[in-house]
Amino acid sequence: MANYPADLRYTESHEWVSLNGDLATIGLTAFAVEQLTDLIVIDLGKPGRKVTAGGRLGEVESVKSVNDIYAPVAGEVVEINAAVVADLELLSNDPYGNGWLVKIKPDDSAAVSGLLSASEYQAKVESESH
Repeated sequence: MANYPADLRYTESHEWVSLNGDLATIGLTAFAVEQLTDLIVIDLGKPGRKVTAGGRLGEVESVKSVNDIYAPVAGEVVEINAAVVADLELLSNDPYGNGWLVKIKPDDSAAVSGLLSASEYQAKVESESH
């Protein structure tokens, strides 16, 4: 069973968020990465653009499918993890660490607390896998 760090918040669409001061770091959960299998390319757009909560943040392509990545919170994308764009193994091997995707300056950092807790997310994943 995949590990879901308790200090992160999660979305129904399998993104995670870590709030550090006024920056939200966003990535894909280990469950999402396992489901996607062999990753080919990821497109995270450019820094400086505004995103809406639940809006498209980017897309990831695997040998099986192309999937949208959604923004858990509204705000401005301030940084893209260029290392992941260059080497998708980082995402596969360390989705909660070096495999982070983008950093957003949220319009409302309190919105993060409304996302799923680790236990709520794990229950959702378990119900989907049965």
